[in-house]
Amino acid sequence: MLADVDTWVLDLDDTLYPPGNGLADQMKSHIRAYLSEYFGTDEAGARRIQAELIASHGTTLRGLMTTEGIEAADYLAFEHRIDYSVLRPDPLLVDAIAALPGRKFVFTNGSAYHAEQALPRLGLADHFDGVFDILAGELIPKPYPQSYQRFVERFAIDPSRAAFFDDLAVNLTVPEELGMATIHVGGEAAPGTAQYQVVAPRRWRVWQLAPFLHALRNPPG
Repeated sequence: MLADVDTWVLDLDDTLYPPGNGLADQMKSHIRAYLSEYFGTDEAGARRIQAELIASHGTTLRGLMTTEGIEAADYLAFEHRIDYSVLRPDPLLVDAIAALPGRKFVFTNGSAYHAEQALPRLGLADHFDGVFDILAGELIPKPYPQSYQRFVERFAIDPSRAAFFDDLAVNLTVPEELGMATIHVGGEAAPGTAQYQVVAPRRWRVWQLAPFLHALRNPPG
């Protein structure tokens, strides 16, 4: 599987660590607190505003910059108040990523600061060749095509030899169109379901990342 791949592109949040450790909840809480204060609304109002911004602009940040002229640094300051100690290394995942041949990149809609805090705590700081963040994408996030194009150009990626991993299916549409292999990570498998499923040629649905990456080195049968 993926024997022709020499470039591995992985999302960070809910991909390199599983949901449920509280980090995503912290981020959502800080973002909604920011929206509540800025717009003078309650929690329900902040949720509604956030949903509208994401639906119209892809991310809360891009929406605030477009509609309100918010500075990115002002908004992203919440990342400095996150407790990253909730993250723990997964030795199986660390080993699997270290063993991948070729170049490895993190592609995140968060900031480089966010990645710099998370990756060491996951034991992965030394296993990636670069991080492409929301600022490198000039504040255009996944799933917009311009973001992927900037990533491909910045790191001289050959899409036909790349694999893209993300927990959101919508973020895999453009990589697939570019010719990348795509792997949708996360969710709950039905009882008795295999650790991964082949959805189509060069497309996989993966419930847990580490077993799938290990299977690349030791394919069944």
